[in-house]
Amino acid sequence: MTEEMYSVEQVADLLGLHVRTVRGYIRSGRLTAVRIGKQYRIARTDLDALTGRAAPERPAGPAAVEVSSIVQVDGVDRAAADRLSTLVLAAAGGDARHPLRVQTVHDEERHRMKFVVLGGAAATADLLHLLDSVLDPDAGLLGEEAGNA
Repeated sequence: MTEEMYSVEQVADLLGLHVRTVRGYIRSGRLTAVRIGKQYRIARTDLDALTGRAAPERPAGPAAVEVSSIVQVDGVDRAAADRLSTLVLAAAGGDARHPLRVQTVHDEERHRMKFVVLGGAAATADLLHLLDSVLDPDAGLLGEEAGNA
């Protein structure tokens, strides 16, 4: 990760000061800067320290991962759509630590159902595995009408 760096002129513009004033702050130690050749560069955190603004804190731990998935299932009648919705929504709300957000839509004219799933990678994968196993034509859990995932 690289930190944002400013020239003396940019800092002067940002603070509404004269360039000589900014250079004076650097010489007196009031503003920390790095000399590169004949020019100074000021890091964003050093500028924030001068102005009294706290740098935004980053959350500790690994970066959050969110997955968005759209699953379309063809050949689903109203009864099967209701059963699938109930199953998926119940499964999505099961883990309070890794909640999933799920939206279901059934198009009766086209006998098509769509699921929009948003959440963590592992929880989404678990839900997709559940859907896959339920929609497996050999399992026969929803009958022949929902076998075309």
